[in-house]
Amino acid sequence: MTPTLVRQHPSPTGQAPRVDLCARARDWSEIQERMLVPLYEAVYERLEVGPGTRLLGLGCGSGLALLLAASRGAAVTGVDHSSPERLALARERLLPDGWGTRARAGTRIVDGSPEDVVTAGDAETPAFTLVTAFEPIGCLAGDSEGLGGLLQAATPLVGHGAPVVLAGWGPPERCTTSSVLRVATRLADPLRSTGSWRPALRDDLEEVAQRAGLKPDGSGRVACPFGYAGVDSAVRGLLSTGLFDAAISATDQAQVDKELAEALHPYRRRDGTVWMPNVFRYLIARTP
Repeated sequence: MTPTLVRQHPSPTGQAPRVDLCARARDWSEIQERMLVPLYEAVYERLEVGPGTRLLGLGCGSGLALLLAASRGAAVTGVDHSSPERLALARERLLPDGWGTRARAGTRIVDGSPEDVVTAGDAETPAFTLVTAFEPIGCLAGDSEGLGGLLQAATPLVGHGAPVVLAGWGPPERCTTSSVLRVATRLADPLRSTGSWRPALRDDLEEVAQRAGLKPDGSGRVACPFGYAGVDSAVRGLLSTGLFDAAISATDQAQVDKELAEALHPYRRRDGTVWMPNVFRYLIARTP
């Protein structure tokens, strides 16, 4: 769903999960990232994103949300520091340099933090009119840590009263995928701590906004079903979120693959596809 459907956390053991990060990023961009398109489109429609929009995307990942905004005429800047592999894919999407293609006007991709955006561009660049943080929080213990700092760092780059959009997982009873994510927590024992699955809480987004000095100004819920061509595709897509990294470190890849596939069995349809209805929530807050 990110922020990955969630921000990528290091293993609680301090060891990097034994995964191919380039393959993981490709699985995210080709399989999993599209699951959140209804969320992106609902926000853009509500805020009337278009040619007059200057969007700053925090945790932009492989850039699909930016691409959709750019297709509406917005000037987009993406910033991320958690996954160089995903950011490379964002550059391929938004800053193509081969086969005679041209980069979209006003598009920038920055490897770093919001403070690096000014360094990477022109100090006289007009203020952004919209900030998005689409990596959903409210799924892992501690997954909102650091987001408040990113928002505070981004505030000086944004105009007064500009909207800032935060995204989160909906109530567990409305998110079928929650039952599958519990597998990650069980396999990660006894390493559970920050990074363990937890039920989404009602005020997750509001608490982050308050800590960042933002004023809530509306919210919404969007259906974002996870649909896959088959179990293998579903396993690869879910692993690409980073939610199972601690489980991989605590056990091994084969064990995680096996138990994840078993957990997906109830959601497999007769034609072999996998379908899991989910609801995600977004909050619109305003800068001071």
